[in-house]
Amino acid sequence: MGKKRKKLHGSVNKIIKPIVPSEPEKAQVDIEGANDLYREIRIENTLTDEHGEEVRLKEGAHVDVGIEADTDATLKKPKGSN
Repeated sequence: MGKKRKKLHGSVNKIIKPIVPSEPEKAQVDIEGANDLYREIRIENTLTDEHGEEVRLKEGAHVDVGIEADTDATLKKPKGSN
């Protein structure tokens, strides 16, 4: 079984510092092409670089957001639908 994928583009709109020091910093990402009410997502601002080191996103950074699903979790799009 394969995976179905879609890549969306976005940008880091805001870095949100935690109120409680033990909580993680968040990055607010605006996803291009999403409906207005669902455009922003907030994620923990921790990524891993190609050397295995932890890194953080900067405000204004351009990012790609990936959506992935198993083939059995998808349906074929009907012909003629947009």
